[in-house]
Amino acid sequence: MRIETIRNAAPRIVAVNDSIIANADIAREVQNHQGASPIIAWEAATRALVVRELLSQRAQALDLVAEPRSENGLRETDEEALIRMLLEAEVKTPFAEDADCRRYYHSNLARFRSPDLYEPLHILFKATRTDKAAYAQAVIQAEIVLAEVQAFPKRFESIAKALSACPSSAEGGRLGQVARGDTTPEFEAALLPLAAGEICPQVVRTRYGVHVLRLDRKSAGAVLPFAQVRDRIATYLEASSSRRAAAQYLTLLAGQARISGFDIAGTTSPLVQ
Repeated sequence: MRIETIRNAAPRIVAVNDSIIANADIAREVQNHQGASPIIAWEAATRALVVRELLSQRAQALDLVAEPRSENGLRETDEEALIRMLLEAEVKTPFAEDADCRRYYHSNLARFRSPDLYEPLHILFKATRTDKAAYAQAVIQAEIVLAEVQAFPKRFESIAKALSACPSSAEGGRLGQVARGDTTPEFEAALLPLAAGEICPQVVRTRYGVHVLRLDRKSAGAVLPFAQVRDRIATYLEASSSRRAAAQYLTLLAGQARISGFDIAGTTSPLVQ
């Protein structure tokens, strides 16, 4: 990113009350922000420093003394500690009541449903797509085996043990329980429509090679009981409330301050991202 180009494109002095935020400080901060363009990244860095200055000035006005904490071997800076202490002192987040948690639970049951589980078997003829000749040969072998297991379904596991190039061959091709996202997209697309005991009518082509596929069992997911997810819901609701409260607090501070060179009202606070 060419910082000098950004400075020239948008020359201005950014200040919070009587404290000027230097372009050099913004240039250092911009490395911590990503944007679709250098200007967007520069704006994000400026916003972060304006917010930090607002909070730091409020902490100083309250005569807070930094008490840094350490966690997992990392220690807060004095500035980080002051901002944390300020938010703890002035931004109150209510605890999520049981009734609130239950209301959210019943309104979002789909979020608390355990995943469907599938137990597939496969016979793999290993080949890479870049080796077109080998891959074509794998397709031919898989199609021959597919015809055989369609005619004699009980032979599937013995053929897997004899021919499959996957370690699962030792288990007759059994892959254990899998859920959505556990296998390649092509394998999953072939697996999901199958009924229990059904052999996929086509060979399945993936980056690993060519598969003959059978679904042994499918276990439908179930909605988890409220007691099992209550703490997770409470954490989520309290975090959401905390972000909203912090955003409102920042809006209040910004409204009481003199901010020049930057329109913080038209941006999203880093506290709520």
